[in-house]
Amino acid sequence: MAEGKKVTRITAKDDAPKAAKPAKATPSKAVKARKVTKKTDAVATEETTKKSVWARIGGYFKGAWQELRQVRWPNRKATWALTVAVILFSLFFMALIVLLDMFFKWIFELIIA
Repeated sequence: MAEGKKVTRITAKDDAPKAAKPAKATPSKAVKARKVTKKTDAVATEETTKKSVWARIGGYFKGAWQELRQVRWPNRKATWALTVAVILFSLFFMALIVLLDMFFKWIFELIIA
């Protein structure tokens, strides 16, 4: 360290007053009133079976489209980089398998001959 330069160290101090513990949240009346029973489960499954087949298929594609809109697609540069990585990875393992195949063929020829 050069002479004449002084280093000032900064430390964090907790000067803020301590916050009170949060009170336990009590469930609202609506949550208390709603209890799951076998009867309500049966009603829920009955309502889903009443939907037409076409409505369920439409709902599936609507949900799939919403999920596709949330995907973060790579740009052109990232796409090419990943494509090259996959090709190099495949070539490396192809060469490894060919070399192992040649090695085992040589070993078996020594054993059998």
